[in-house]
Amino acid sequence: MKIAMLLDDSMDRPDGVQQVVSSMGRILVADGHEVVIVCSGGTGEPGPIPVVSLARNIGVSFNSNRLRTPRPARRADLRSWLLAERPDVIHVQMPYSPFFAGRLVREARRLLGDKVRIVGTFVILPDSAFSAFATRMLGLVLRPTLRLFDGFSALTEPAVEFSRVSFHAGGTVTPSPIDVGAFRAHVHTPRPDADGRPLTLSFLGRFVERKGAMELIEAIAALPDDVRAQLRVRMGGRGPLLGDAEALTAERGLSELVSFEGFVAEEDKPQFLADADIACFPATGGESFGIVLIEAMAAGAGVVIGGDNPGYTSTLGDPDAMIDARDTEAFAALITSLVRDPVRRAELHARQQERVKDFDSATVLKGVLELYGV
Repeated sequence: MKIAMLLDDSMDRPDGVQQVVSSMGRILVADGHEVVIVCSGGTGEPGPIPVVSLARNIGVSFNSNRLRTPRPARRADLRSWLLAERPDVIHVQMPYSPFFAGRLVREARRLLGDKVRIVGTFVILPDSAFSAFATRMLGLVLRPTLRLFDGFSALTEPAVEFSRVSFHAGGTVTPSPIDVGAFRAHVHTPRPDADGRPLTLSFLGRFVERKGAMELIEAIAALPDDVRAQLRVRMGGRGPLLGDAEALTAERGLSELVSFEGFVAEEDKPQFLADADIACFPATGGESFGIVLIEAMAAGAGVVIGGDNPGYTSTLGDPDAMIDARDTEAFAALITSLVRDPVRRAELHARQQERVKDFDSATVLKGVLELYGV
């Protein structure tokens, strides 16, 4: 099949939706399909999957993110591309803009009729009442084009419920895939035995409010002295709150304990995550899935703990790994328990190594092909 993965954003940054699209594209190519990524804005560095841009973007803020949304796409450009490529499947990342993906969907149905299967996957969850209201209003705007779709899915069950409420879509769960074996193959140095060395607690993500970096620093400050003495903390990533996080670390007297390591490149991510005895992602909301959670499990991190929000809870599937990042005392208590109890860490690690198999490429591919009508 010829499959067009469509998103209303550029491919020149490694955000969650871009990672979902790239991961899905790779497993489809490995299965023998022809894949092209259709985006708005920049196409990014050349890679194994071709990328074409058919619209330009403007910047907006939504769901605690700085996003780019498409300017109105020229119908002539869309029609020319569709007639030249004639994809068998158009897979839209949702919600989508009426000015780009919406227009492409309409033109595809007009030009190609039933020869193209149009499906969508919901890839976000609102992080506030305003975001939820805004997406419901968008659902009303998109209703005419939603009728043109042949099927829907979402990354998690909470995202399926969101799609039902806001878009009357529903559908099945098709999580973001990961090739566990290939990801782990990029871990070149195994994590040494924990005896006689400090444990490594690692955070990786954007320094924005909902990712919980500030809450993590407060939890580290609240740890008992003997627990802090057994830890080193690595924080990877960048974003608008990075300076605030560094200032809070100094204010809490943690500068010798916490290191800020900047942007972690994709090729370095597996090793960064594998080095963690405790991989901590304390997002407070607005997460539909949590790719970094399965990446950390795939890398073989000691244990992975995540913020108690619907997307992360659905992905980790284990209450022992969930934290309310805003409850500093409870957050610190969980870290303390994991540091002091190697048996608990080992048990949780074993469960998570089983859990990550649910997201392995071969497992996810079956559901994706069913969505495509195969």
